[in-house]
Amino acid sequence: MAGRKGANDGADSAACRPSLLVAPLDPDAAAALARGFTALADPVRLRILSMLAGAPTGEVCVCDFVRPLGRSQPTVSHHLKILGEAGLVHGERRGRWVWYALDAERLAALRSAIESPR
Repeated sequence: MAGRKGANDGADSAACRPSLLVAPLDPDAAAALARGFTALADPVRLRILSMLAGAPTGEVCVCDFVRPLGRSQPTVSHHLKILGEAGLVHGERRGRWVWYALDAERLAALRSAIESPR
């Protein structure tokens, strides 16, 4: 998608990711991390991330979440909106449906925030 960073940019920015286990976070970094972790604090949203991670093509149509999650389409869309606002997923409209994929860089940033320094 347009505006996405290149493959080398993610590795270069890894050193810039804040870790709450190394030093105190500034307020902006803490707020950004909290938005991501808050979005993860729901079983349905964790299942959505799991389904996206396991998708053979790396993306899933919004219509394909309804039955496995046992939720209505508006409810699924609500959860995807929260994940999108937290930067954890991104969607692309194709005709009538939206296809979603994980944002690997954002997930890596959250992961690195709680990893112990080596």
